[in-house]
Amino acid sequence: MASSPSPSASAGPGRQPNLAFRRLRGRLSPGEFAAAVRRAAREIGENVSCDARYVGRVEAGEIRCPNYAYERVFLHMFPGYSLTDLGFEPRQAVRGRTARGRGAYGGEGTLREAHMRPAPLRTDTRTPTDEESDVLRRAFMTGGPAAVAAVSLSSALPLSLIPASLLPALPAPLAPPPGTAPGVRHVSGRVGESEVSAVEQTVRHIRLLDDRHGADVLYRRAGEALRTAYDLLDAGARRQPVSDRLHNGAGELAISVGWLAHDSGRFAEARPHYAEALATARVTGDPALEAHAFCNTSFLARDAGRPREAVRAAQAGQQAAAPLGSARLLSLLALREAGGWAGLADRAACEESLGRARTLFAHGPSDTDPEWMTFYGEAELYGLEAQCWAALGDWERAARHARRAVAMQEPHFVRNTALFTAELADDLAGQGEVEEAAETASRALDLLGQVRSSRIRAMLDGTARRLRPHRSAPAVAGFLDRHAAAAPRTRSGGPPA
Repeated sequence: MASSPSPSASAGPGRQPNLAFRRLRGRLSPGEFAAAVRRAAREIGENVSCDARYVGRVEAGEIRCPNYAYERVFLHMFPGYSLTDLGFEPRQAVRGRTARGRGAYGGEGTLREAHMRPAPLRTDTRTPTDEESDVLRRAFMTGGPAAVAAVSLSSALPLSLIPASLLPALPAPLAPPPGTAPGVRHVSGRVGESEVSAVEQTVRHIRLLDDRHGADVLYRRAGEALRTAYDLLDAGARRQPVSDRLHNGAGELAISVGWLAHDSGRFAEARPHYAEALATARVTGDPALEAHAFCNTSFLARDAGRPREAVRAAQAGQQAAAPLGSARLLSLLALREAGGWAGLADRAACEESLGRARTLFAHGPSDTDPEWMTFYGEAELYGLEAQCWAALGDWERAARHARRAVAMQEPHFVRNTALFTAELADDLAGQGEVEEAAETASRALDLLGQVRSSRIRAMLDGTARRLRPHRSAPAVAGFLDRHAAAAPRTRSGGPPA
């Protein structure tokens, strides 16, 4: 069939038509080309709702750079082409408010980020012609009053597990007024400073409780707080600075909830939360939030057995973080990249990334370091290095680093102390030091009385499997008996099987 004009054939004011993309369409009609895009997406496991309208918008120059999913599809359809070859603008040119004001949908990332795509958490407002995900739609919403669920972490968390002194108070802007049905209040008009401060304070509370108690007791209730933040986004903020803070706070809260899912063994549930945060960062042009989302995405990919994705996400995070001026953030992202290389058994690349991480770490802390990075001290550096060496099978070096991580960990990071103690136990077992491994694993079991983390429990399960052939050693027998006896207690409240 001969080519027909695009629905949006003329470029809008200030836009240049994408003639390169139009040439690639050839003699196909916009609808036929859209069908070819959808077929190509299915070939690589993507899900896009491309239609003739989307093709027209691209050719008219309205879409200056595609989102993740479309980028992957277009590069799959036209091997050897870059985005600029396809007529799109460099991503740096579409980042920020000015670009967004000119209609730069999804102007984000680099080619190294093409494997990522935002995954929607809600689909209640989706229509077939929307080329943007529900994640992006929600981040764009600004209008009208909304019914906001009032979430109180303090009333939802098990009081028997968490000291009352550590329970967060319900921020006043989110508290239901007298006489309101439990859990719901109505917001008249758009949200302001007090609501945004409440979201930011909730993020801090969750991080504090996670450091001390682990993820398992927090995940579900933190998810309720995240839904509240989304409702506030839907209601919209009164002023742009407040809106920016609200988007950042919601993005950071999404990362926190994703991390709680990750640490409690719910990998599939963690991934969409990180994608939510990444989409929000792209919409608002927030490189700090973007770097954080990629950092956690890389970590999740490593733990989920997708090491190449871990490398790419870490590299994308480093690019996002480059202009922020935080050497510590770049150091952590280099460690995330090292973890991916270790998973790929590429020792040389892993060692190069580890060296870069140490060099950057040596620059010291600065005022530009993100607030969420308070956990990243020398103990964390050694602990993540230990995990890399363990993945490469260098048990002696792994145990040496893990031992230092345990010794240097600050007392209030109880979850991390338990984590690196479990890491050390497994490294010692791999090294053949079975009695010391059993004694160390028993100390980790002691810490699980204070911490609920499925990830740590899974590490101890693996250590127990390593040590079972050595039950004749008294320390090993003692640990295995304790491990078996503690399983029903420590696993109650964990993730569903």
